[in-house]
Amino acid sequence: MNLHLSLLAGALLVTQSAIAAPPACYNFSPVNQFNVQVSASYWNPIISYVSARSKVCMKLKLGRTSADTTSFVLAREVDFAFTNHLFSPDRDKMGWTVFGRRNAPPVHAQIVVPVDSPIKDLKELAGAAVSFPGAEALVAYKVNYAQLLRANIPVNVVFAGNQDAAFTQLFAGMVKAVGANSQLVANWSGREGSAFRVLWSSAPFNDLALMASPRVPAEQVRAVASAFLTMHTDPEGKRVLAESGALVHAPVPLSFVPASQADYASYRAFYADAPASLR
Repeated sequence: MNLHLSLLAGALLVTQSAIAAPPACYNFSPVNQFNVQVSASYWNPIISYVSARSKVCMKLKLGRTSADTTSFVLAREVDFAFTNHLFSPDRDKMGWTVFGRRNAPPVHAQIVVPVDSPIKDLKELAGAAVSFPGAEALVAYKVNYAQLLRANIPVNVVFAGNQDAAFTQLFAGMVKAVGANSQLVANWSGREGSAFRVLWSSAPFNDLALMASPRVPAEQVRAVASAFLTMHTDPEGKRVLAESGALVHAPVPLSFVPASQADYASYRAFYADAPASLR
């Protein structure tokens, strides 16, 4: 009997050890700011570099839409993320930590139309179809839609899946306006040569956050953070960043800088004052 119990205890220890062991490779999920092809082309070289330099295996995990990608995070299928979808009160409780962000200027929520559109005032959108990337897009959807609600301007919401798809709908004449963030408005203008008229712009928000799940051991988080944050100081890393930045017409040379939870106080302030349907 004692031998049997010893064997059983040993088996349990092995099983528990296997459960507690970190995955062979961590999933990294960035919010789909662009279409899937551009998003993958932008992030894959960066993640390959960070993985090699940190010696922490990472792979890109992208959904078809930004909502799909965020669902991976919420389902705990992801260990690192580039997102601003985790700052609501409920999601704060998940324990993800901020360790970095891009060196990009703050972004603004913007409601835009083509520069030659006859629409010149937000009120003229009443009853019109307006496209947004998706229900999870904090700046591009929630902040913009909250403004429409506060201004009592009813619109027909169309979720395109990502920001590129929303702009495509706009210039195809399928919708009258788009909810976006200023960074992606500038990126699209650079890539496609399209000009916009801004009907409304919000207060600034910091760019999306590099975040780590509480499941990832601190030593590995530090290694990954170090690889991201020193990437621009290494010739190979600098080359990768330059190519990724050029792909999306980034307005400044791309690099990653340290950040903390405090840098995202404006997001939490939005949720504190947001309409209940957007929290």
